Amino acid sequence: MRHQNNPASNFPSPAPVGEYLANGNKNDPPLLPNDPTLGFKFNYMMMRVRDPSRSLHFYINLMGMRTVFTVNVGPFTIYYLGYPQTEEHRQDLPRFGEETVVNLGHTLGLLELYHIHGTEKEPQPCYETGNNPPHLGLGHLGFTVPDVSKALDHLKQNGVEVVKDLGVATRETIPLSEWEALRGVGLGELHPEYKKVFKQIAFLKDPDGYTVELVSQKMNALDP
Repeated sequence: MRHQNNPASNFPSPAPVGEYLANGNKNDPPLLPNDPTLGFKFNYMMMRVRDPSRSLHFYINLMGMRTVFTVNVGPFTIYYLGYPQTEEHRQDLPRFGEETVVNLGHTLGLLELYHIHGTEKEPQPCYETGNNPPHLGLGHLGFTVPDVSKALDHLKQNGVEVVKDLGVATRETIPLSEWEALRGVGLGELHPEYKKVFKQIAFLKDPDGYTVELVSQKMNALDP
């Protein structure tokens, strides 16, 4: 193991430990009026799911999202989910779906669940979640909620597995794997200021084992 006894990486971070840097190191190129990326939006992310009935129950009944549209394209079915943002849409879900589809390209924060027909018959797990070594990649989905404690109580009562509870901020609860630690990467202690933030964050698992992070909408990362 090349770095097993050396916590320092060959590629150290350009950021000072524990310092919140708005706009990073302020070396992003300016966005000029003729920039070819003007108007780009982060619209949605797609995740493969094994059993849509379980996944839809989790994201709709337990996490409060609602269906924008569903389409069976033959080999697989797509489920687009989002959060109604107005009282009118909350009271009239068909209208929410219809009007969101019309404005789909400009709607932020959508989740696409992608069910390939037949995978529900496969033994679990049939997909990697991004947190199982050595196939590391996707870390988690981030949801902000009005009250993390109340959200956790609601989810625990419905049998959801909690990976990291509130008030916990140990090195062992960081979503890094033993596989990484054995290679001498991601070592070191959490900065005390970040521990204040980390204690207010919770992690849980969805039906396919994907990690979901809950963050308070009231939390101020600059003054945790």
